[in-house]
Amino acid sequence: MNKLSLLFLALCAASLGLAQTKPTAKPADKTVFVSPQDAARKLISQGEAQGVQVRIKDIAHFRGVRSNQLTGFGLVIGLEGTGDTKKTPMTQTLIANMFAEWGTQVDPKTIDSKNVALVTVTCELPPFAKPGTQVDVRVSSIGDAKSLQGGALLQTPLYPAGSHDKAYVVAAGAVSIGGFNVSQGGASVQRNHVNVGRVPDGGIVEASVPTKLVFSGNAMYLELDQEDLTTAERVATRLADQFPTMTPVAIDGATIALTLPPGMTAVEAMSQIEHVQVYADVEAKVIINERTGTIVIGGNVRIGPAAIAHGSLNVKIEETPLISQAAPFSPNGTTQTAIKTDVTAGQETSKIALVAPNTTVSDLAKLLQTLELKPTDIIAILQALRQQGALKARIEIQ
Repeated sequence: MNKLSLLFLALCAASLGLAQTKPTAKPADKTVFVSPQDAARKLISQGEAQGVQVRIKDIAHFRGVRSNQLTGFGLVIGLEGTGDTKKTPMTQTLIANMFAEWGTQVDPKTIDSKNVALVTVTCELPPFAKPGTQVDVRVSSIGDAKSLQGGALLQTPLYPAGSHDKAYVVAAGAVSIGGFNVSQGGASVQRNHVNVGRVPDGGIVEASVPTKLVFSGNAMYLELDQEDLTTAERVATRLADQFPTMTPVAIDGATIALTLPPGMTAVEAMSQIEHVQVYADVEAKVIINERTGTIVIGGNVRIGPAAIAHGSLNVKIEETPLISQAAPFSPNGTTQTAIKTDVTAGQETSKIALVAPNTTVSDLAKLLQTLELKPTDIIAILQALRQQGALKARIEIQ
């Protein structure tokens, strides 16, 4: 083989080696940009499918663990002439009864004390409250008292509904109204409600309410604060995975029945159950408060195809005072005044927005913001959409 052939073979081998050792090109990185709107839609979709993850303690309570409302009638004394007048005869009667308990007979018709006010006293006795526990009480004026500022509540027994045989709380102490009212020379300044106040730690528990946690057959009942069939089933399923010996069963949309295992106290079982996390379902609902203009729309609210038109009629009335003076040195001239009234009316061009099927809350928020609507207009539009059938949610008006 001649030198030329050897050189040709060497070049071929070199080219083959380069072809084998040539690095392969790496695929280009594909970065997917996710807009905030798409991310919000994804989170909303997840929330609809799974619900909101919460502790059972935050959405439910055990049967038997409840508070009790107590009520009584008492007197607030020490007022600076801002108490009840004779137009409230119950105040004089209660004062006379109080003196009678101390062995002094007083004719109610002769009592004319503006330093005393008749009040209703209420408090909420928490569960497991024992004698000696202090609770806050609330006092509210019943008569025509002007203010409870600076007053003190006389000792008042508080009873549960339908029973006056036994007082569970006795309340007394200085009343705090969290405000004031001052008047002088026909002018007055007032802050907050001065006829309603609180007595912090003014109630002392005299008797406890018995609490029953375990019922017949070692049964315990977990009750949802807001009934929901889906959430109740999820809670029962979750508890069955965590505590199979408790045999949890969802009886209805608000109650899950459990069995207390042998060798475990009710408090121990409750503590373990309360810390279990579960996905609570969220109802599609729109809350409207027309007094404050507050609108709350649930994240899983959907709107069907619709067209929204918005327009408003503006009427403007202006009054301009005109003054006409007499000519200089006029013997009988007088200055005359007149009012010039200008009335103008105009209607804005209607703003029309199209709503696509399955519009989410974020889309609806952008749409309403684009229309530059006031809360009253938004309320009217939501109610019209619900009446038309495009709004797939319940509307609750407060």
